[in-house]
Amino acid sequence: MANNMILEKLEAVKIRFEETSQQLTDPDVIADVKRFVNLNKDYRQMEPLVDAYKRYTNLLSNIDDARNILATEKDEEMREMAKAELDTLEPQQSAIEEEIKILLLPQDPEDDKNAILEIRGGTGGDEAAIFAGDLFRMYSKYCETKGWKLEVSSFTEGAAGGYKEIICSVTGSKVYGTLKYESGVHRVQRVPATETQGRVHTSAATVAVLPEADEFDVQINEGEIKWDTFRSSGAGGQNVNKVESGVRLRYNWKNPINGTVEEILIECTETRDQPKNKERALARLRTFIYDKEHQKYVDDIASRRKTMVSTGDRSAKIRTYNYPQGRITDHRINYTIYNLPAFMDGDIQDCIDQLTMAENAERMKESGM
Repeated sequence: MANNMILEKLEAVKIRFEETSQQLTDPDVIADVKRFVNLNKDYRQMEPLVDAYKRYTNLLSNIDDARNILATEKDEEMREMAKAELDTLEPQQSAIEEEIKILLLPQDPEDDKNAILEIRGGTGGDEAAIFAGDLFRMYSKYCETKGWKLEVSSFTEGAAGGYKEIICSVTGSKVYGTLKYESGVHRVQRVPATETQGRVHTSAATVAVLPEADEFDVQINEGEIKWDTFRSSGAGGQNVNKVESGVRLRYNWKNPINGTVEEILIECTETRDQPKNKERALARLRTFIYDKEHQKYVDDIASRRKTMVSTGDRSAKIRTYNYPQGRITDHRINYTIYNLPAFMDGDIQDCIDQLTMAENAERMKESGM
């Protein structure tokens, strides 16, 4: 991309950034909570580009100064200094231009959101539930390294360990944008603990990563929600079985696309505090409805941009964990590594980085950059 084209785009962003900054101090905007939240989100998304603009223009200015010295200066020592500076600065120019190209790609508006992480044992019976538990541990460890907060909303344990299903919320910086590539079918090949003959079995678990909906993203008539309370079961002390802290909500949701009515049932036993469980059940309801309504948007993007990384198809097999060979293979980008123990211990950042780079490369190609 030519320098002047990059500068034109960055200057347009800078102007919009300054306008947004002004709007955020306007009392009328501050009073309109939804508008203020959206403008603040736009402001945060533009900040890295404005920072890149400042660094880029400063770099170009220094390169021009060094070239002018080489063109006009007769003092050999000054020319040597200018040449050494150019040798340092020119490689930085291509690096920052690549950074800017990625920053200029249209952002997925959901990337900054928190996420709901759902893991379910698939084909493979008890072994699938055990593997779902292994995946949950892997993501828990990864969230620790990122400084994210992971809270379990509900779970059903497997008969031999692990989970038939576990649903949790993850909060932090750019959670959905980081974890969204994990959605799909994860396949495991290993000798199950329940296997007496030492044979390798293949099992699977599904992972769904959904952007957590803000209050402003969906309209819910809270008067139509039917609430029940119940006593939580399981470990947790005397309070668990004596106080009805668990909540269950039922809500009839009309699909805006086909007009069908679907009853949504959500249970939450996450805390011993009933009001907090109600609040979290409502958050899950908003996310569920948002995801349903948002799926059309996702499908439209996927149909226009069928990259190997984000097909929009949550039933696609995305990764295989081969224990006998200590190998992980991500089938979307032909990424294979042989550090399975570390990977299952949460060391998954390199794989996520490779997926992000592959996606950005596809998008840059489509945009002609």
